[in-house]
Amino acid sequence: MTMQRRVAPYVRFAPLLLVPPTLLASTFPGEYRVPLSYWLLAMAAAAVFAVGDRWPFAVSIVLSALAVPMFAEQVWSIAELVPYLGAVALAEVAMRSARHLVVAAAAVAWTAAVLVGVWLDNHDSFWRAATAITTVAVVAIPLLLGLYLRSQRVLAATYRALAADAESRTRSAERAALARELHDLVAHHMASIVLRIGVAEHVLGGADPRVVAVLDDVHRTASGALTDIRRLLVALRDPDLSTVTLVDPDSVAVEIRAAIERTRAAGFVVTEEFGADIGALDAIGRLTLVRVVQEALTNVMKHAPPGSRAQVSIGREGLKTTLRIVSTTAPTQSTTPGHGVVGMSERVELAGGELRVGPTSDGWEVVGWLPQEAAP
Repeated sequence: MTMQRRVAPYVRFAPLLLVPPTLLASTFPGEYRVPLSYWLLAMAAAAVFAVGDRWPFAVSIVLSALAVPMFAEQVWSIAELVPYLGAVALAEVAMRSARHLVVAAAAVAWTAAVLVGVWLDNHDSFWRAATAITTVAVVAIPLLLGLYLRSQRVLAATYRALAADAESRTRSAERAALARELHDLVAHHMASIVLRIGVAEHVLGGADPRVVAVLDDVHRTASGALTDIRRLLVALRDPDLSTVTLVDPDSVAVEIRAAIERTRAAGFVVTEEFGADIGALDAIGRLTLVRVVQEALTNVMKHAPPGSRAQVSIGREGLKTTLRIVSTTAPTQSTTPGHGVVGMSERVELAGGELRVGPTSDGWEVVGWLPQEAAP
């Protein structure tokens, strides 16, 4: 694609460079010279062809119209090839346009120009088979070439999409397999270690303080490792992990505000209050915060009528970041939580936080707490 963009301008302006020497080569001093009117028409056609990248259909129609007076002129040698820029323009329309009516209109215009040219050249032989052969050669061949090139471009785009989809599926499968291994092996053993150390601390409660201190340190270290493994499982099970950075806190704030703007664009009145440093959350905590906000606002758009009010508040309580999303209309009267609510709860729990979702006196609220990096 990049190579095409670099080459296309040179191809576009090639007729402007080639037409003058072509017309000069068709001039024979003392015997024949290209008329000035033909010079003007030829240069106009070359200039119009240069803007075909932006308006291919309009350029094809204009070149077909300019070809008629050029066919009417009596020229010699290779100067006769200039009107056939219309054939090139027709091929481009067929290649770039997926609308059959547009391609048909361009083909009809160019066919009419060719037939008029044949009539003007020698109307006595117009009804012979040579006219049909000439028309097919200069109309059907460019048309078929353009259609073939378009089909190749569509086929290439389809193959690229299939390859990207296959790669995405492969990566998702690999991430899921890795998550299962971490959960079944590493997380299981780490949880067992934490449990056994806790038992040892209880049994050896009256032992040497140095032994107790070592056990406490090992217990904290193992608990922290188990928490990190659980948060890594959240990341591995998230198919859209790459859409939000796990490092840059500023990107998380941008994503949250983008979700708010999408909700406002849907006709809802959303206020925001960010009183916490989102950077205090670790990578998985920031990702969890974004996903909960997105899911909660999506539920507002799905269940509350347009014009409803919602408020997004991010605050801080000690070593925890708090999140509260309140809407003025309850999204559902069902007592069974939906898949979105269950997903939010599981995500927050795996991130080491808490989530409460339910109705209020005048609406619906989602309240969550996420531990910050400084949390033990």
